[in-house]
Amino acid sequence: MKASEIRELSVEEMQHKVLDLQQELFNLRFQHASGQLENPQKMKQVKRDIARVKTILKETSGRQEN
Repeated sequence: MKASEIRELSVEEMQHKVLDLQQELFNLRFQHASGQLENPQKMKQVKRDIARVKTILKETSGRQEN
């Protein structure tokens, strides 16, 4: 997910996206532990997406407070 795509979302949508990504990461970790994960790089990508959304969320909430 690109940063420009994330910036187009509302704050509520970004918060929902973080929850969805965290759930996806949980499922990937579960698959990894059980040996069913075919693409381990997917975990790395989801972690980065979570960080990217949280960073942009923090930026936008900081602007709204000023």
